[in-house]
Amino acid sequence: MLPPRPVRRLTGPLLIGALAVGVVLLPVLVIVAAVVSAWLPGRWRALRLLCFTLVYLGLEVAGLVAAGALWVLSGFGRRLAAPRFRAAHYTLLRLLLDVLLRVARRLFVLELVTDGESWSPLDDGQPGSTNAMLVLSRHAGPGDSFLLVHTLMNRDHLRRPRIVLKDVLQFDPLIDVYLNRLPNHFVSPGGPAGSSSAEAIAELARDLGDEDALLIFPEGANFTPRRRIRAIARLRDRGLLRAVRRAEAMRHVLPPRPAGVTAALRAAPHADVVFVAHTGLEHLNTVRDLWRSLPMDKTLHLRWWNVAAADVPRDEKGQTEWLYHWWETIDEWIEAMRRQESAKGGG
Repeated sequence: MLPPRPVRRLTGPLLIGALAVGVVLLPVLVIVAAVVSAWLPGRWRALRLLCFTLVYLGLEVAGLVAAGALWVLSGFGRRLAAPRFRAAHYTLLRLLLDVLLRVARRLFVLELVTDGESWSPLDDGQPGSTNAMLVLSRHAGPGDSFLLVHTLMNRDHLRRPRIVLKDVLQFDPLIDVYLNRLPNHFVSPGGPAGSSSAEAIAELARDLGDEDALLIFPEGANFTPRRRIRAIARLRDRGLLRAVRRAEAMRHVLPPRPAGVTAALRAAPHADVVFVAHTGLEHLNTVRDLWRSLPMDKTLHLRWWNVAAADVPRDEKGQTEWLYHWWETIDEWIEAMRRQESAKGGG
Protein backbone atom coordinates (compact mmCIF):
# COMPACT_ATOMS: atom_id res chain seq x y z
CA MET A 1 0.00 0.00 0.00
CA LEU A 2 1.49 3.30 -1.12
CA PRO A 3 1.51 6.25 1.28
CA PRO A 4 -0.73 9.18 0.27
CA ARG A 5 0.58 11.69 -2.23
CA PRO A 6 1.43 14.47 0.32
CA VAL A 7 3.64 11.98 2.18
CA ARG A 8 5.34 10.86 -1.06
CA ARG A 9 6.11 14.48 -1.86
CA LEU A 10 8.48 14.55 1.12
CA THR A 11 10.96 12.56 -0.98
CA GLY A 12 11.63 15.69 -3.06
CA PRO A 13 13.40 17.58 -0.24
CA LEU A 14 15.23 14.36 0.67
CA LEU A 15 16.62 14.18 -2.88
CA ILE A 16 17.80 17.78 -2.68
CA GLY A 17 19.50 17.01 0.62
CA ALA A 18 21.15 13.88 -0.79
CA LEU A 19 22.45 15.83 -3.78
CA ALA A 20 23.82 18.59 -1.54
CA VAL A 21 25.58 16.07 0.68
CA GLY A 22 27.00 14.33 -2.38
CA VAL A 23 28.41 17.58 -3.75
CA VAL A 24 29.91 18.65 -0.40
CA LEU A 25 31.52 15.27 0.19
CA LEU A 26 32.50 14.72 -3.45
CA PRO A 27 36.31 14.71 -2.91
CA VAL A 28 35.97 12.09 -0.16
CA LEU A 29 33.47 10.04 -2.14
CA VAL A 30 35.75 10.03 -5.20
CA ILE A 31 38.70 8.75 -3.15
CA VAL A 32 36.57 6.04 -1.49
CA ALA A 33 35.06 4.97 -4.83
CA ALA A 34 38.50 4.79 -6.45
CA VAL A 35 39.81 2.59 -3.64
CA VAL A 36 36.73 0.33 -3.64
CA SER A 37 36.99 -0.04 -7.43
CA ALA A 38 40.27 -1.88 -6.99
CA TRP A 39 38.36 -4.82 -5.44
CA LEU A 40 35.49 -4.84 -7.95
CA PRO A 41 35.42 -6.39 -11.44
CA GLY A 42 35.64 -4.05 -14.41
CA ARG A 43 37.32 -0.69 -14.72
CA TRP A 44 36.49 1.86 -12.00
CA ARG A 45 33.07 0.33 -11.30
CA ALA A 46 32.40 2.21 -8.05
CA LEU A 47 33.63 5.49 -9.50
CA ARG A 48 31.34 5.17 -12.51
CA LEU A 49 28.39 4.31 -10.26
CA LEU A 50 29.11 7.35 -8.09
CA CYS A 51 29.15 9.63 -11.13
CA PHE A 52 25.93 8.13 -12.50
CA THR A 53 24.18 8.43 -9.13
CA LEU A 54 25.06 12.12 -8.83
CA VAL A 55 23.85 12.78 -12.39
CA TYR A 56 20.61 10.91 -11.64
CA LEU A 57 20.04 12.95 -8.47
CA GLY A 58 20.81 16.17 -10.33
CA LEU A 59 18.31 15.34 -13.08
CA GLU A 60 15.67 14.42 -10.50
CA VAL A 61 16.09 17.77 -8.75
CA ALA A 62 16.15 19.73 -12.02
CA GLY A 63 13.04 17.93 -13.24
CA LEU A 64 11.16 18.62 -10.00
CA VAL A 65 12.11 22.31 -10.12
CA ALA A 66 10.84 22.48 -13.71
CA ALA A 67 7.63 20.70 -12.69
CA GLY A 68 7.13 23.26 -9.94
CA ALA A 69 7.58 26.10 -12.43
CA LEU A 70 5.01 24.54 -14.77
CA TRP A 71 2.59 24.17 -11.87
CA VAL A 72 2.87 27.90 -11.13
CA LEU A 73 2.62 28.92 -14.81
CA SER A 74 -0.48 26.75 -15.24
CA GLY A 75 -2.35 28.82 -12.68
CA PHE A 76 -1.18 26.80 -9.68
CA GLY A 77 -2.21 23.55 -11.31
CA ARG A 78 -5.58 24.59 -12.75
CA ARG A 79 -4.52 24.26 -16.40
CA LEU A 80 -2.07 21.36 -16.17
CA ALA A 81 -4.30 19.23 -18.41
CA ALA A 82 -4.25 21.85 -21.19
CA PRO A 83 -2.49 20.64 -24.39
CA ARG A 84 0.40 23.11 -24.18
CA PHE A 85 1.24 22.13 -20.59
CA ARG A 86 1.02 18.43 -21.41
CA ALA A 87 3.34 19.06 -24.35
CA ALA A 88 5.75 20.88 -22.03
CA HIS A 89 5.82 17.91 -19.65
CA TYR A 90 6.53 15.50 -22.51
CA THR A 91 9.33 17.74 -23.76
CA LEU A 92 10.94 17.94 -20.32
CA LEU A 93 10.70 14.17 -19.86
CA ARG A 94 12.30 13.62 -23.26
CA LEU A 95 15.18 15.97 -22.45
CA LEU A 96 15.78 14.43 -19.02
CA LEU A 97 15.75 10.88 -20.43
CA ASP A 98 18.04 11.93 -23.25
CA VAL A 99 20.65 13.28 -20.83
CA LEU A 100 20.35 10.24 -18.54
CA LEU A 101 20.77 7.71 -21.37
CA ARG A 102 23.65 9.64 -22.97
CA VAL A 103 25.50 9.74 -19.66
CA ALA A 104 24.85 6.03 -19.01
CA ARG A 105 26.07 5.00 -22.45
CA ARG A 106 29.27 7.04 -22.15
CA LEU A 107 30.04 6.15 -18.54
CA PHE A 108 29.51 2.42 -18.99
CA VAL A 109 30.58 2.24 -22.66
CA LEU A 110 27.30 0.75 -23.83
CA GLU A 111 26.37 0.36 -27.48
CA LEU A 112 22.75 0.11 -28.57
CA VAL A 113 21.95 -2.01 -31.62
CA THR A 114 18.40 -1.75 -32.93
CA ASP A 115 17.09 -4.51 -35.21
CA GLY A 116 13.94 -4.74 -37.29
CA GLU A 117 12.13 -2.46 -39.68
CA SER A 118 11.21 0.93 -38.34
CA TRP A 119 7.98 0.89 -36.39
CA SER A 120 7.45 4.62 -36.70
CA PRO A 121 5.95 6.16 -39.84
CA LEU A 122 7.34 9.42 -38.48
CA ASP A 123 10.69 8.23 -39.83
CA ASP A 124 9.66 8.92 -43.42
CA GLY A 125 9.16 12.59 -42.68
CA GLN A 126 5.78 12.73 -44.41
CA PRO A 127 3.16 14.69 -42.45
CA GLY A 128 -0.14 12.87 -42.00
CA SER A 129 1.46 9.44 -42.36
CA THR A 130 1.53 8.61 -38.65
CA ASN A 131 -0.74 6.23 -36.83
CA ALA A 132 -1.55 5.50 -33.20
CA MET A 133 0.51 2.70 -31.66
CA LEU A 134 0.00 0.02 -29.06
CA VAL A 135 3.45 -1.10 -27.86
CA LEU A 136 3.64 -4.52 -26.18
CA SER A 137 7.01 -5.05 -24.55
CA ARG A 138 8.88 -7.74 -22.70
CA HIS A 139 9.21 -6.78 -19.02
CA ALA A 140 12.93 -6.80 -18.29
CA GLY A 141 13.67 -4.36 -15.50
CA PRO A 142 13.74 -0.57 -15.08
CA GLY A 143 16.87 -0.11 -17.18
CA ASP A 144 15.30 -1.60 -20.29
CA SER A 145 12.05 0.26 -19.60
CA PHE A 146 13.89 3.61 -19.50
CA LEU A 147 15.62 2.67 -22.75
CA LEU A 148 12.33 1.81 -24.46
CA VAL A 149 10.51 4.95 -23.33
CA HIS A 150 13.48 7.04 -24.47
CA THR A 151 13.37 5.35 -27.88
CA LEU A 152 9.68 6.20 -28.20
CA MET A 153 10.25 9.82 -27.23
CA ASN A 154 13.56 10.63 -28.91
CA ARG A 155 14.00 13.19 -31.65
CA ASP A 156 13.55 10.60 -34.40
CA HIS A 157 10.09 9.52 -33.26
CA LEU A 158 8.67 12.11 -30.81
CA ARG A 159 5.90 9.81 -29.60
CA ARG A 160 3.82 10.77 -26.57
CA PRO A 161 3.83 7.58 -24.50
CA ARG A 162 1.02 6.51 -22.22
CA ILE A 163 2.38 3.86 -19.90
CA VAL A 164 0.87 1.08 -17.80
CA LEU A 165 3.33 0.60 -14.93
CA LYS A 166 3.64 -0.58 -11.34
CA ASP A 167 2.36 1.73 -8.62
CA VAL A 168 5.56 1.30 -6.53
CA LEU A 169 7.42 3.35 -9.14
CA GLN A 170 5.64 6.38 -7.67
CA PHE A 171 8.21 6.27 -4.87
CA ASP A 172 10.46 7.96 -7.44
CA PRO A 173 9.35 11.60 -7.08
CA LEU A 174 10.00 12.52 -10.71
CA ILE A 175 7.93 9.60 -12.00
CA ASP A 176 5.26 10.35 -9.40
CA VAL A 177 4.88 14.00 -10.41
CA TYR A 178 5.21 13.81 -14.19
CA LEU A 179 3.39 10.57 -14.92
CA ASN A 180 0.45 11.45 -12.68
CA ARG A 181 0.05 14.70 -14.61
CA LEU A 182 0.00 12.84 -17.95
CA PRO A 183 -2.34 10.07 -19.16
CA ASN A 184 -0.84 6.93 -17.58
CA HIS A 185 -2.09 4.11 -15.38
CA PHE A 186 -0.45 2.65 -12.28
CA VAL A 187 -1.31 -0.92 -11.31
CA SER A 188 -0.73 -2.75 -8.04
CA PRO A 189 1.63 -5.78 -7.97
CA GLY A 190 0.26 -8.58 -10.08
CA GLY A 191 -0.18 -6.50 -13.22
CA PRO A 192 -3.23 -5.39 -15.23
CA ALA A 193 -5.29 -8.53 -14.77
CA GLY A 194 -8.32 -7.15 -12.92
CA SER A 195 -11.40 -5.67 -14.55
CA SER A 196 -10.73 -2.21 -13.08
CA SER A 197 -7.24 -2.14 -14.60
CA ALA A 198 -8.56 -3.39 -17.93
CA GLU A 199 -11.12 -0.59 -17.94
CA ALA A 200 -8.44 1.98 -17.12
CA ILE A 201 -6.25 0.65 -19.94
CA ALA A 202 -9.18 0.81 -22.34
CA GLU A 203 -9.75 4.43 -21.30
CA LEU A 204 -6.11 5.24 -22.07
CA ALA A 205 -6.38 3.57 -25.50
CA ARG A 206 -9.74 4.98 -26.54
CA ASP A 207 -8.54 8.40 -27.70
CA LEU A 208 -5.03 7.47 -28.91
CA GLY A 209 -3.94 10.05 -31.47
CA ASP A 210 -1.64 9.67 -34.43
CA GLU A 211 1.48 10.54 -32.42
CA ASP A 212 0.54 8.67 -29.25
CA ALA A 213 1.84 5.28 -28.11
CA LEU A 214 0.29 3.17 -25.35
CA LEU A 215 2.99 1.05 -23.70
CA ILE A 216 1.94 -2.16 -21.94
CA PHE A 217 4.06 -4.91 -20.35
CA PRO A 218 1.76 -7.95 -20.69
CA GLU A 219 3.86 -10.15 -18.38
CA GLY A 220 2.98 -7.90 -15.44
CA ALA A 221 6.37 -8.31 -13.75
CA ASN A 222 10.07 -8.71 -14.49
CA PHE A 223 11.08 -12.23 -15.48
CA THR A 224 12.62 -14.47 -12.84
CA PRO A 225 12.68 -18.30 -12.82
CA ARG A 226 10.54 -18.31 -9.67
CA ARG A 227 7.92 -16.02 -11.19
CA ARG A 228 7.86 -18.18 -14.28
CA ILE A 229 7.08 -21.28 -12.18
CA ARG A 230 4.35 -19.43 -10.29
CA ALA A 231 2.80 -18.09 -13.50
CA ILE A 232 2.68 -21.58 -15.03
CA ALA A 233 1.11 -22.93 -11.81
CA ARG A 234 -1.63 -20.27 -12.00
CA LEU A 235 -2.42 -21.28 -15.57
CA ARG A 236 -2.56 -24.93 -14.51
CA ASP A 237 -4.90 -24.11 -11.60
CA ARG A 238 -7.25 -22.41 -14.07
CA GLY A 239 -7.27 -25.48 -16.28
CA LEU A 240 -5.59 -23.72 -19.22
CA LEU A 241 -3.54 -26.73 -20.27
CA ARG A 242 -2.70 -25.48 -23.77
CA ALA A 243 -1.42 -22.22 -22.27
CA VAL A 244 0.59 -24.26 -19.73
CA ARG A 245 2.33 -26.22 -22.50
CA ARG A 246 3.17 -23.05 -24.40
CA ALA A 247 4.39 -21.27 -21.28
CA GLU A 248 6.62 -24.22 -20.33
CA ALA A 249 8.22 -24.07 -23.77
CA MET A 250 9.19 -20.39 -23.29
CA ARG A 251 12.38 -20.16 -21.23
CA HIS A 252 13.12 -16.43 -21.05
CA VAL A 253 9.72 -14.74 -20.67
CA LEU A 254 6.65 -15.01 -18.46
CA PRO A 255 3.38 -16.08 -20.11
CA PRO A 256 1.55 -12.92 -21.21
CA ARG A 257 -1.63 -11.81 -19.47
CA PRO A 258 -4.13 -10.97 -22.21
CA ALA A 259 -6.77 -8.96 -20.28
CA GLY A 260 -5.14 -5.54 -20.58
CA VAL A 261 -4.04 -6.16 -24.16
CA THR A 262 -7.49 -7.23 -25.37
CA ALA A 263 -9.05 -4.25 -23.58
CA ALA A 264 -6.67 -1.88 -25.38
CA LEU A 265 -7.27 -3.56 -28.76
CA ARG A 266 -11.05 -3.28 -28.36
CA ALA A 267 -10.79 0.39 -27.43
CA ALA A 268 -8.28 1.30 -30.18
CA PRO A 269 -8.91 -0.88 -33.25
CA HIS A 270 -7.27 1.86 -35.34
CA ALA A 271 -3.85 1.46 -33.65
CA ASP A 272 -0.89 -0.39 -35.13
CA VAL A 273 0.74 -2.87 -32.74
CA VAL A 274 4.46 -3.01 -32.05
CA PHE A 275 6.10 -5.91 -30.21
CA VAL A 276 9.38 -5.09 -28.49
CA ALA A 277 12.15 -7.21 -27.02
CA HIS A 278 15.46 -6.12 -25.51
CA THR A 279 18.44 -7.73 -23.86
CA GLY A 280 21.37 -6.55 -21.80
CA LEU A 281 19.84 -4.94 -18.71
CA GLU A 282 17.24 -7.50 -17.64
CA HIS A 283 19.24 -8.68 -14.61
CA LEU A 284 19.30 -5.19 -13.01
CA ASN A 285 16.28 -5.00 -10.70
CA THR A 286 17.77 -3.81 -7.40
CA VAL A 287 20.62 -1.63 -6.12
CA ARG A 288 22.44 -4.86 -5.23
CA ASP A 289 22.12 -6.06 -8.84
CA LEU A 290 23.52 -2.74 -10.04
CA TRP A 291 26.51 -3.05 -7.70
CA ARG A 292 27.28 -6.68 -8.53
CA SER A 293 26.36 -6.97 -12.21
CA LEU A 294 26.67 -3.53 -13.76
CA PRO A 295 27.05 -3.97 -17.53
CA MET A 296 30.14 -2.26 -18.92
CA ASP A 297 31.67 -2.33 -22.38
CA LYS A 298 28.60 -4.17 -23.60
CA THR A 299 26.21 -4.18 -26.55
CA LEU A 300 22.50 -3.81 -25.80
CA HIS A 301 20.02 -5.15 -28.34
CA LEU A 302 16.54 -3.75 -29.05
CA ARG A 303 14.23 -5.54 -31.50
CA TRP A 304 10.77 -4.60 -32.71
CA TRP A 305 8.12 -6.15 -34.95
CA ASN A 306 5.42 -3.97 -36.47
CA VAL A 307 1.88 -5.29 -37.09
CA ALA A 308 -0.56 -3.09 -39.01
CA ALA A 309 -3.95 -2.51 -37.40
CA ALA A 310 -5.67 -4.34 -40.25
CA ASP A 311 -3.70 -7.52 -39.46
CA VAL A 312 -4.67 -7.71 -35.78
CA PRO A 313 -7.27 -10.39 -34.86
CA ARG A 314 -10.53 -8.89 -33.62
CA ASP A 315 -12.00 -11.70 -31.49
CA GLU A 316 -10.70 -12.19 -27.94
CA LYS A 317 -9.72 -15.84 -28.41
CA GLY A 318 -7.83 -15.01 -31.60
CA GLN A 319 -6.05 -12.11 -29.87
CA THR A 320 -4.92 -14.38 -27.01
CA GLU A 321 -3.53 -16.96 -29.45
CA TRP A 322 -1.87 -14.18 -31.43
CA LEU A 323 -0.33 -12.69 -28.28
CA TYR A 324 1.11 -16.06 -27.26
CA HIS A 325 2.52 -16.53 -30.76
CA TRP A 326 4.39 -13.23 -30.58
CA TRP A 327 5.64 -13.99 -27.07
CA GLU A 328 7.06 -17.25 -28.41
CA THR A 329 8.77 -15.22 -31.14
CA ILE A 330 10.25 -12.89 -28.51
CA ASP A 331 11.46 -15.88 -26.48
CA GLU A 332 13.18 -17.35 -29.54
CA TRP A 333 14.86 -14.02 -30.31
CA ILE A 334 16.18 -13.72 -26.73
CA GLU A 335 17.60 -17.25 -26.98
CA ALA A 336 19.27 -16.38 -30.29
CA MET A 337 20.82 -13.25 -28.74
CA ARG A 338 22.15 -15.25 -25.80
CA ARG A 339 23.70 -17.81 -28.10
CA GLN A 340 25.26 -15.01 -30.13
CA GLU A 341 26.76 -13.41 -27.02
CA SER A 342 28.00 -16.80 -25.77
CA ALA A 343 29.69 -17.44 -29.11
CA LYS A 344 31.45 -14.06 -28.92
CA GLY A 345 32.55 -14.74 -25.37
CA GLY A 346 33.84 -18.19 -26.32
CA GLY A 347 35.74 -16.74 -29.25
